[in-house]
Amino acid sequence: MTQPYVRPDVAAFLAAGRESGAPAINELPVPDARAAIRAMGQALDLPPVALAVVRDLACGSISLRLYDARETRDSGPLILFFHGGGFVFGDLDSHDSFCRFVAQRCDLPVLAVDYRLAPEYPFPAFAQDAEEVARWAAAAPAALGFAPTGIVTCGDSAGGHMAILVAQRLGARPADRPVLAQWAIYPFLGAGNDWPSMRDFSEGYMLTRSAMDWFDGLCGKPEGDERYNLLLGPVPQVPLLIQIAALDPLRDPARHYADRARAAGAKVVQLEAEGMIHGYVNMRTALPSAQQDIENLLATGLALLE
Repeated sequence: MTQPYVRPDVAAFLAAGRESGAPAINELPVPDARAAIRAMGQALDLPPVALAVVRDLACGSISLRLYDARETRDSGPLILFFHGGGFVFGDLDSHDSFCRFVAQRCDLPVLAVDYRLAPEYPFPAFAQDAEEVARWAAAAPAALGFAPTGIVTCGDSAGGHMAILVAQRLGARPADRPVLAQWAIYPFLGAGNDWPSMRDFSEGYMLTRSAMDWFDGLCGKPEGDERYNLLLGPVPQVPLLIQIAALDPLRDPARHYADRARAAGAKVVQLEAEGMIHGYVNMRTALPSAQQDIENLLATGLALLE
């Protein structure tokens, strides 16, 4: 592989990580790994913006958080957000700053989902929770305080997987209101390791092969289940916005899924963040250039809804 382009802020961040001597996440017990990731997010992301509405609610036993820049609204799209974290870590707080920014920038309500995590709840817990919340939200429950016209599924990494998964599941068996679009940010596709980007970027570029194997082991990686390997699932006729980091081991499966969706006739907009690594949505202080990628993502996503 020729030496890839690396943005200056990304190069500085990676160098600092190498020099820190901190243990890899997958070398820690799960509770310690979760605490380390939580602390890293608090240190590396932008401070949260104030919103008119930040309200915790629930779908059965699944905790949710509603964000809105408006005090009240009658209807319109609802962004349903699933956080990243390898299905092992992350929660409503880990992506709180990002969700607030999305709600403010898009002037749309955002509903974040605190789905069950492995290893306490292995596969298919996350898939079940994602679909359950999507169907609940599509039924316009009174707890939302407004009646959404449809759902925009959104998420990063493992959350990007769930954004696509929900569109697939609700495409096969529709909910009360439609999925209007999918916004998948450097999504995990569950499509195995035999990809050039897995070989080229699985060491030294934030997300490592050993970490991915660790996630798979904790989640209980199933063989041949389309709820995990999304390349086995149906392609919904729902507009897909997919943003890919060029230095991400997950790059090539994401490109392949975008190509597959195009071939199936779906509208696809593919954005690539050149010189960027996996995980940037909640590292915007450490990686200031990522903010422009996020701005581009949201502007493009809003255009898909017009």
